Amino acid sequence: MTPSDGEPLPEDYSRRLGGAALGARLRRLSEAIDGDATRAYAALDVTFEQRWFGVLNQLSLNGPLTVGELAARLRITHVSVSQTRASLEKAGLAQTTADPDDARRRRLSLTPAGQGLVSRLRPLWQALEGAALELDAEAQAVTAALDRLEDALARRSLYQRVLDRLET
Repeated sequence: MTPSDGEPLPEDYSRRLGGAALGARLRRLSEAIDGDATRAYAALDVTFEQRWFGVLNQLSLNGPLTVGELAARLRITHVSVSQTRASLEKAGLAQTTADPDDARRRRLSLTPAGQGLVSRLRPLWQALEGAALELDAEAQAVTAALDRLEDALARRSLYQRVLDRLET
């Protein structure tokens, strides 16, 4: 395999390291997948940030939710959801209102523009889901391996594993 200028590709350092470069490989794969998804949105002439998907989809499926509820459902940090909320509000796709049951809490909901965007993107999201399922099957159920990796990290974090090795 060679790049377009005919020069041979350098050695794939991260691939050669195997599990020792797990984080680097996951970042590289994430960048490739996110980049292709971004190109798909652009092909539809839609400005869309990948980080919006989970929040928009949850709001579309479940109605208004707090930042904490979104973070728990998506299993990401409160800070990450707060940053996405701010970005969605700036884009006019979501709005924050007081919770009718507890005025101290704020709920995020889709604006009419957000609802329209979700409706427009639903076919693309279905196509992305189908392509992801195809990739997962071709890669022989990589999501099952990712489930096992998440479970292993939940049992004992990478941080704890590093500390254990430094103590010996």
